[in-house]
Amino acid sequence: MKKFLIILLLISPIHTSQALSITDIVDWAKPLMPWYEQQPELTFELIDIKGNVFTEKNTEGKYLVVNFWATWCTPCLKEIPAFVKFYKENSDHVEILGLDFEPVNIEIINEFIERFNINYPIILYDHRNDSEYSNFGEILGMPTTQIYSPEGELLQTFMGEVTIEDLNKFIIPIS
Repeated sequence: MKKFLIILLLISPIHTSQALSITDIVDWAKPLMPWYEQQPELTFELIDIKGNVFTEKNTEGKYLVVNFWATWCTPCLKEIPAFVKFYKENSDHVEILGLDFEPVNIEIINEFIERFNINYPIILYDHRNDSEYSNFGEILGMPTTQIYSPEGELLQTFMGEVTIEDLNKFIIPIS
């Protein structure tokens, strides 16, 4: 990080006369940073319990919140009301996908959805979806929540319970 700051300080006087943004400078400096790894472009195709297909293409233009959860996970259960409320208020510019991370039958999931009044799409860990889960990277614990920008850039990954305040830090409301 120190090397990066030194590079920026050295090139800053050169580039300020050209009115470049910090993004332009960082893009210019990336080849000088061998440790920098470009994030791969997010691609996925998930089918929810109602048969709706979600891809990076049909969620583009909205913030995407991907929540990995399980029915046995206490922090997962505690955060569901926040997701329900947030989705109710922001579904015009946010898509939440609840990815159940356990093999469980549809009857149990339907009872769970009804009990918690879940209003966002739920994706089952089944033969149609399980290979797509790895497109979101390695999931080390439950719950794990990823927030993507409307352009598909990963903004934040949370491990543990997420609150509405956490979501509001990364998702800009439509004015």
